[in-house]
Amino acid sequence: MIAIGRRLAPESIVPAAEALVAGGVLAFEITLDSPDAIHAIRELSERYTHGPLLVGAGTVLDLVGASAAVRHGARFLVSPHTDIELVHWAADHAIPVFPGAFTPSEILTAWRAGATAVKLFPASAAGPTYLRELRGPLAGVPLIPTGGITAENAAGFIAAGAVALGVGSWLVGDGAPDRIRQRATELINAVGSATP
Repeated sequence: MIAIGRRLAPESIVPAAEALVAGGVLAFEITLDSPDAIHAIRELSERYTHGPLLVGAGTVLDLVGASAAVRHGARFLVSPHTDIELVHWAADHAIPVFPGAFTPSEILTAWRAGATAVKLFPASAAGPTYLRELRGPLAGVPLIPTGGITAENAAGFIAAGAVALGVGSWLVGDGAPDRIRQRATELINAVGSATP
């Protein structure tokens, strides 16, 4: 699971991260369109230098954002699109990168550019059946459905062959820790019995 923190108030970042860890979600993507995103990435990276939370940057639109995020501790990069130059840069610097794509052509372009895995976005527009169909001809490409993922549909995406899930507003919402912890637990339980 990759939790997506989008436009959270800066003071809610650390409590949200603690709630995610308590609920069993151990990867947290801070989107670069969030207030003080780079500061939040640095703060969380320093706090979780030795685990258990893996901190990354999302909504990475260009090399400027990518390099700033990595300099301040981001350990993975996520984009809503495929920017070949950005993917090459991340691959050359051994930074896991998950560019966004939707069609088979886009997915293959991202993969061939050096993506670690491809973010299938927006996943809710097509559902688990679409992912299962993609896995036929593109079985060697690891896919991370993102967009509209909840505890209700997460197991279906895992069963269809997803290697991970990107979960945003349903899980993190406005950053309320109790709600995040509860939903993180629900999500982990929901996918626990799903078999690809």
